[in-house]
Amino acid sequence: MTIAVSGVPASPGIVIGPVHLLRWEVPEVPARTVEPEYAPREIERLHAACDQAIVRLRKVRDRVEQHAGPEEAAIFDVQISICDDADLRTSAETLIRQGFVAEKAFDLVLLEWREHFARSTNALMRERVSDLLDVQIRVLSLLLDLPDRDPVDLPKGSNAILVTHDLTPSLTVQFDREAISAIATDAGTGTSHVAILARSLGLPAVVGLRDATAKIASGMTAILDGTHGLLVLDPTAERVAEYRERARVELEEARELEQYARADSVSVDGVRITLRANVDMPDEAAAGATSGAEGVGLMRTEFLVVGRAAMPDEDEQYEAYSKVLRAFSPHPVVIRTYDIGGDKLPVGGFPHEANPFLGWRAIRMCLDEPELFKVQLRALLRAAMNGDLRIMLPLVVSVDEVRQSRVLLAEAAAELAARGVPHRTDVPLGVMVETPAAVITADALARETAFFSIGTNDLVQYTLAVDRGNVSLVKRFQALHPAVLRLIARTQQEGTAAGIEVSVCGEMASQPLMAFALVGLGIRQLSVAPRSVPAVKHLIRSIRVSAATEAAAAALETGAAGAAEAVLRERLMVELRQRGDAADGLLALVDGHILPDNADIH
Repeated sequence: MTIAVSGVPASPGIVIGPVHLLRWEVPEVPARTVEPEYAPREIERLHAACDQAIVRLRKVRDRVEQHAGPEEAAIFDVQISICDDADLRTSAETLIRQGFVAEKAFDLVLLEWREHFARSTNALMRERVSDLLDVQIRVLSLLLDLPDRDPVDLPKGSNAILVTHDLTPSLTVQFDREAISAIATDAGTGTSHVAILARSLGLPAVVGLRDATAKIASGMTAILDGTHGLLVLDPTAERVAEYRERARVELEEARELEQYARADSVSVDGVRITLRANVDMPDEAAAGATSGAEGVGLMRTEFLVVGRAAMPDEDEQYEAYSKVLRAFSPHPVVIRTYDIGGDKLPVGGFPHEANPFLGWRAIRMCLDEPELFKVQLRALLRAAMNGDLRIMLPLVVSVDEVRQSRVLLAEAAAELAARGVPHRTDVPLGVMVETPAAVITADALARETAFFSIGTNDLVQYTLAVDRGNVSLVKRFQALHPAVLRLIARTQQEGTAAGIEVSVCGEMASQPLMAFALVGLGIRQLSVAPRSVPAVKHLIRSIRVSAATEAAAAALETGAAGAAEAVLRERLMVELRQRGDAADGLLALVDGHILPDNADIH
């Protein structure tokens, strides 16, 4: 019988294909003992598993180097050295001689090592924790004779749906986009790292499935509906046909929207709204530049780091930033400095924190690691020679952080000048407004910065005290909560009063109903996912800003997110219906697609 597992829509699109199940977690190891005379046999098993893991890691490394590059592949050199570490093997042998079987001995040693490394004050030791975890999973899987589920085993053209608990950096760097067509995870929300990554890669995705990995076997056929957040298992022929037709309709709608890429982003009552693109990876720049976007409102630089064993050097960063600038020239490109932390962790270099979203992340990490930060700042100042580059600081909560960043920016410029390297010193410096603290002190921040960009993902999280990565709180992550809307309105007012540009670059801007609200709150610059530019541009051309302003004012007076959403939805539907057939596609996007009531779905 067909079963549909409901999750959170993360990246739109429909894929019908085989499941590739990846259980990348430490397996349960039974507490078994062995008599002393069998210790040599267990020690032999231990060394055989470690050696086999090394062979496997070398193959993984070669595959990753071919399709992702040597920097990303370096992760696996570290893991190979761990598998081959004499102290690790000797410690496990000692436990085996004390009566433990090989898998239990190895498990205990790795647990001890991980705890020791995680507590270290040395960043070089802390950065080995995730590598130790990967080695622990790999070797224990061999010792327990569990199936090998490395994602790199899939041949190109597999059209597979990758189903896993969560995508870690070391897994992300392994999977081949020519083999995997969609992603489904137990963990995650619509604003989590895996969701942003999927949208960036153009892969349909459903997250927050909770226990899908427990209901699925590799090889079974599934339908992933990223638009509605469904994973349909063992679909009937009729269901497959239904989704193929739905996919065809979605493709036609997307093609119809493409006509708006070249249109002006001007409302019915003549107000111009600037639409820019969010870019996560330099390789997306060329496609993003043809979306109709007038520049980049947010380039996330942490994706240059996530999944890597080492930080990119100055030259590599310079080339990455320059590639995006050239693609979008002469339009502006806003590049955010490292927002590492929260759910966007690199492979190493970060302490394991109980509450990472409130921890050592973003501008805090950069200011505490000035030499690391200045490498990025030097690359940005150099890249600014290739276009209209603007630097944005994430998670700023005080003017002191802006001032400290300016000092480091000046030092970076002086270091480039001493080397005789061409660079600019007049690059605008702005801040990302993501916390109530930044909003409340927006007047002071405006005196220190060239622009504001509102990051709605974190603003919602910190305003409503809702962990954006917690699946259990998905319904409480309410971007249209009146408190959030009032903070956005206040930021816009303070920025306008100071004469600086205010934009919104969070995921909120990509959704038609929320874009309608933002325009009504006075926002005149929106930055959205490249694939959303035509749809948002179509929306702008189908509404009156005066109507959006009235709707937003009414939403601000409500006391709850549901009421605010209802007001905005009703006003927008009235506005779109006045446009007639031209707005039919937008009506469907706003009103939502109704799934047929089928008894075999539960």
